[in-house]
Amino acid sequence: MNSHAIEVTGLSKRFGEVEAVRAASFRAEPGRVTGFLGPNGAGKSTTLAMVLGLSRPDAGTARIGGAAYRDLDDPTGTVGAVLDSTGAHPSMTGRGHLRAYAELGGHARRRVDDVALTTGITEYLDRRIRGYSTGMRRRLALATALLGEPSVLVLDEPSNGLDPAGIVWLREFLRAFAGRGGTVLLSSHVLTELQHSIDDLVLIDRGRVAWSGPLDEFTGAASSLESAFLAHTMEVHP
Repeated sequence: MNSHAIEVTGLSKRFGEVEAVRAASFRAEPGRVTGFLGPNGAGKSTTLAMVLGLSRPDAGTARIGGAAYRDLDDPTGTVGAVLDSTGAHPSMTGRGHLRAYAELGGHARRRVDDVALTTGITEYLDRRIRGYSTGMRRRLALATALLGEPSVLVLDEPSNGLDPAGIVWLREFLRAFAGRGGTVLLSSHVLTELQHSIDDLVLIDRGRVAWSGPLDEFTGAASSLESAFLAHTMEVHP
């Protein structure tokens, strides 16, 4: 697996009077799972959209392996992304959806069965997506992201809708992906979903990165990630 770090430098984005992201800078390294944590409305999704070239920053840069997403030679073969699990057309089957995306990305059709097996949706492939549960749609979205055998995963709230067994499966999958040298950047607003999954932590609050670095350095002597986060938030916003 090729190594590609994600490097965000001074990213800023304004929507009218709202500063959604303000001079955000951080890195997500190969071989590690980086959690991007903050409350709803903190700027997580806007930042990820800029990393993936879906939104143009007002200032700053976002690079993957040293290049902007739009300049990558093989974007979907480098980065697998899940920003919205509702994008699949409900009248299509899971197999039809994956085949269409494999064709669009120039990926081998055999990858459809491969990613279905990896994500545990093989028995649902020939069912209409309108009948999928929220958790199954999440797995289909991840399967779509994996079609190009990427070395980087960018996932926005990936555990939403998953049952407890699905959350454990996702955690183990992401750890194994990083263990093979992959880069994982995943966002969440739920502290406990990240606590046992990540190596590094980026905290974002009101559009600003409040802290970034290894998780163990952040927690220090704190008894849990939650208490450390609350203490740090009080320091940033007394």
